[in-house]
Amino acid sequence: MVLAIGNPFGLGQTVTQGIVSALGRNQLQLATYEDFIQTDAAINRGNSGGALVNARGELVGINTAAFTQRIPDASGIGFAIPVSTAALVLEHIIKEGRVVRGWLGAEYLDSPRASEGNVRGATLALVYPGGPADVAGLRPGDHLVGLDGEPVIDSMDLRRREAELNPGHLVSLSVLRAGVPFSTEVELAPRPVPGEA
Repeated sequence: MVLAIGNPFGLGQTVTQGIVSALGRNQLQLATYEDFIQTDAAINRGNSGGALVNARGELVGINTAAFTQRIPDASGIGFAIPVSTAALVLEHIIKEGRVVRGWLGAEYLDSPRASEGNVRGATLALVYPGGPADVAGLRPGDHLVGLDGEPVIDSMDLRRREAELNPGHLVSLSVLRAGVPFSTEVELAPRPVPGEA
């Protein structure tokens, strides 16, 4: 059970109750990095930034969005950023003055065969010239199946894990190229800030 605290529609000091419906929600196209808590506690305009707490009063998330922003008839589908993600962002802001994320220097997507159910990982769609992936010899079409010894589930899993690591971190990648496995190491760079040269 969770409580969503906020100021919906200017009605201050409002609390709604619900349950956690799901964890790790992604592919919602609400943000670049998605790992949302889904809840049916009412989250309306004005709840964003409010606390999502459990029955013990412990902060578990930061209210973020309601699905009704995309589908007007949807109800009981709200999302919160996990407190662990919020704490990591806060730590970066205090230390660096902004959020600093690790970057492979590539764009990737789910495997075209992911719908078959037995294909995991992420396929490189674009490798930025001079970026970390390029320096490590990776090419578009390479399929990343492991990162630091753990399987890569899909492109969103890879994006989340990449972002959680600091620039300068040396990651070990398990890769398939035309079905042939190989391993390589990539030193993550800072993700470029949009709009900066």
